[in-house]
Amino acid sequence: MTVTLTWHGHSAFALEADGKQILIDPWFSGNPACQASADDQNPIAILLTHAHNDHVGDTVSIAKRTGAKVIATAELAGLIGKLGVENAHGGNHGGTVAFDGGTSKFVPAWHTSSYTMPDGSVVAPGVPAGLVVRFGGKTIYFAGDTCLFGDMALIGEEGLDLAVLPIGDNYTMGPADAIKAAKLLKAKAVVPCHYNTFPLLKQDGAQFARDIEAQTSCKAFVPQPGESIEVQ
Repeated sequence: MTVTLTWHGHSAFALEADGKQILIDPWFSGNPACQASADDQNPIAILLTHAHNDHVGDTVSIAKRTGAKVIATAELAGLIGKLGVENAHGGNHGGTVAFDGGTSKFVPAWHTSSYTMPDGSVVAPGVPAGLVVRFGGKTIYFAGDTCLFGDMALIGEEGLDLAVLPIGDNYTMGPADAIKAAKLLKAKAVVPCHYNTFPLLKQDGAQFARDIEAQTSCKAFVPQPGESIEVQ
């Protein structure tokens, strides 16, 4: 089965297989790197790594319109429910949640997690996570926002076809640590994310790809915002 991954800039991704779409961290509106519209997305599920607004993004409006199942850590799922989404499912590290056509397993991530409400108040619903997504016969790790940590070696034992890693630095690991992460994860391929959205996150994706392929056994793919690749 063909699995297509589309990068919509920053950490927003779509996966499509067998006529089904899922979204990961769907920040469309206000994302300066995004060329797509939230209104054009029709997911069966939305998977969230953590509560920061640049990751929750358009989750609420998309889920209300489509009825998509929203999968997030327990406290974040609770917040999403309070914001009017009827089909929000909470889990936690180590747990696996099923959706139509696949599953998402919560794994650790080292970061923070807060959400700015429409009235400007800030709440801190839960903790961040990475996601091991099994969909269309492929296993894809979305690291979310995280630093490098040694237990990525255990995540690699999931048998990863693809690892999606942040490289922007400042708020997450940078390119050098992402290369170390790739060595621990031993995925067949790597895609970078969370870079070049803002000047603070400026990185050279092409150079990162060259370094990955020179220093690891992984292939590297560097899609442009709006571009799709086939997960091998």
